Amino acid sequence: MKSTLHDLHRPLGSTGLMVSPLGLGTVKLGRDQGVKYPNGFTIPDDAQALALLRQARELGINLIDTAPAYGVSEQRLGPLLRGQRDEWVIVSKTGEEFEGGQSHFDFSPAHTRLSVERSLKRLETDRIDLLLVHSDGNDLSVLRDTGVYETLASLKREGKILAYGLSGKTVEGGLLALELGDCAMVTYNLSEQGEKPVLDYAASHAKGILIKKALVSGHACLAEGVDPVRASFELIFDHPGVSSAIVGTINPAHLAANVATAAAVLQDIC
Repeated sequence: MKSTLHDLHRPLGSTGLMVSPLGLGTVKLGRDQGVKYPNGFTIPDDAQALALLRQARELGINLIDTAPAYGVSEQRLGPLLRGQRDEWVIVSKTGEEFEGGQSHFDFSPAHTRLSVERSLKRLETDRIDLLLVHSDGNDLSVLRDTGVYETLASLKREGKILAYGLSGKTVEGGLLALELGDCAMVTYNLSEQGEKPVLDYAASHAKGILIKKALVSGHACLAEGVDPVRASFELIFDHPGVSSAIVGTINPAHLAANVATAAAVLQDIC
């Protein structure tokens, strides 16, 4: 059995991007305020962050997830990824800003363009592979009334982003995001499966799906002796609509264990 993901990359819908079944979330590289984790953590220094990125690559992870709302995550990733740009599929976002310990949202065309141009500079790249709208929960209104998707469509035509979608919170928003765009990021785990219709739609329409909160909560409900990480990945990867699940660990041992478990589950499914 292989314990890496190198041979298990899969299409992100019909975007033409090939992604590892696990992606590395980087909120913990840039922000330790207002985050919902059970335990406190220390933001890694550059050497630790570089080692984590190197480990992720060696384990076959090529997908990296960041956002302007993740503190200084984007600013740090630019220098950390120098010389490796073509080895990563970079996901960033627009809509949410985190300043002074508070989030605020702006989905206007002007802010959307400013946000993407700023992300390009911070990440030291000429394109962002996937740009997601960081929803405030009012998914349908954000998509229909703000002009954010139309702006992302223009940026895609300009080649500044290769694909776009929504990191949303509702089934209706996820479905509309896929109908009008390329990808949706949805919550789907052992505790929360309400957005499954979005996964079903993606599977039947060749759209991309990224899973957030893949390993969050629900573990206490499992029978004794059941590995909660394996059970989580069995649920997630059993669905044909799933492209990749984002894991945000900064613990090297946890990262290696997550990859080994995901690889085992995927090889069993295949």
